[in-house]
Amino acid sequence: MATRKHLGTCQCGAVRFAVALDLAHGASRCICSICTKIGAPAVFARPEAFTLLSDDASLGAYGWGGPRSRRYFCKTCGVHCFARGDQPDVGGAYVSVNINVLADVDPSSVGVTCWDGGHDDWEAGPRATPWPPGGISTSTSTSTSASASASAPVSALRLAV
Repeated sequence: MATRKHLGTCQCGAVRFAVALDLAHGASRCICSICTKIGAPAVFARPEAFTLLSDDASLGAYGWGGPRSRRYFCKTCGVHCFARGDQPDVGGAYVSVNINVLADVDPSSVGVTCWDGGHDDWEAGPRATPWPPGGISTSTSTSTSASASASAPVSALRLAV
């Protein structure tokens, strides 16, 4: 797949955006407290690949951990649409898009790689099945997915330039 523009919206349409993504690399899911509660697989993009088409006034926001991540959701319907942040170990500034809100994407057609963000154990690498919430993380991964190699380091999360 090549990078192409996708349109995203919340349920009621108050939040709208466009983002250029290459979905060939699949989406990510982690088990940090907020990702577990939201349950949305996400695709990362550079900030310049993202354009908010609606008014900022329609957005609610929740942030923690300083500049690491700030989640944006629709003030009207509550749907989580995207996050913005800056995390040097994954390539710096990013926008993380909930693939479930992309109008032209069937989420079941996008592969999902799971990461252990619940323990901040990004070096454990990706795996094809979710890490158990509250479980014990190890540095060994048992992935069977071609996109989630057992030897893949945190750099596998890095943003495309």
